[in-house]
Amino acid sequence: MVTSMGKHLYRKAKILYTPAMACISSTRNYHMHEPIDLMNEFTICESFATENSPYMVALNKPLTYGEMVGDFLIQHRMLPAGSSMLEVGGGYGSLMQGMLHAYAHIIKKAIMVDLSRTLLLKQKSSLARWKNLLSFIQADALEIIPTLSHIDLIILNEVIADLDTLTDLDQSAPPRQAAKLIKLYDLETPSTGTFNFNIGAIQLVEALCMKNIPAFISEHSCDPIIPGDLKFLEKDLALDSFPREIPLWRHSEYTIRFSHLIKVARKFGKKTLSGPLIDLVGIKRSKALNFIFTSRACSTPDQEIIFELLDHIREYRWLLIY
Repeated sequence: MVTSMGKHLYRKAKILYTPAMACISSTRNYHMHEPIDLMNEFTICESFATENSPYMVALNKPLTYGEMVGDFLIQHRMLPAGSSMLEVGGGYGSLMQGMLHAYAHIIKKAIMVDLSRTLLLKQKSSLARWKNLLSFIQADALEIIPTLSHIDLIILNEVIADLDTLTDLDQSAPPRQAAKLIKLYDLETPSTGTFNFNIGAIQLVEALCMKNIPAFISEHSCDPIIPGDLKFLEKDLALDSFPREIPLWRHSEYTIRFSHLIKVARKFGKKTLSGPLIDLVGIKRSKALNFIFTSRACSTPDQEIIFELLDHIREYRWLLIY
């Protein structure tokens, strides 16, 4: 049911941030109309979708990604008994499948929201065992969040890079909709040149905060955090940059400036906690990791798997907003 306040907040957001005179990278049409194949992309969730995944060789404890996230949320008291949750952009349903496998007994209901009808059908199939707990909605996250009620947690895993990004902005004269957000939240921008701006991700955090819904977010970042004992992973990696394009099949994603999301959330009075996804999944520490990564040693299948995983996951961050 859409509340009058939800309608008001959504209208306000739409009016305030209507794009004008800026180039926008949008994946909306791609997700609504193209046949989605996540196997064309490297995702952390799908890498650990099953307990027999070859990537499990890199972990201390071989768990599916959904179980890992569930354990993490319980550790941080964000998944109490009787929780109602919503996952945005759930892909093939792998995260929710792993989470329900371990924690269905404490989850009251789960809603899957996705722009892609194709992916929703795949989610229905993979999650059929728990159909009594689940609902499936084809919708835009920014449109549905203001209408929500009685939701205890929103999961946004590897999805906010798909949201609208303003591209090639002039640092000295950003367009109106970006300039207002930069000023309102005191967001840092580069000192010279052009930059990309995660306007969709920022609007999403605004919507979450206005509805007072806690959230778990994970994504590629352009300001990653590297664990102190894995400093070798900083090699050739920008640690304090601005969103860069990730070209994919028929669409592009953009890395996320997590410091911007944190400033937005804190402006609303929310608490935040963030860290490297590499620690959430529990990468097994060993002397071989440095050698494999820095020398690109891939002479065995296990070494190839570990190198590929490290090269991707080092750029990922998680963020809790509560």
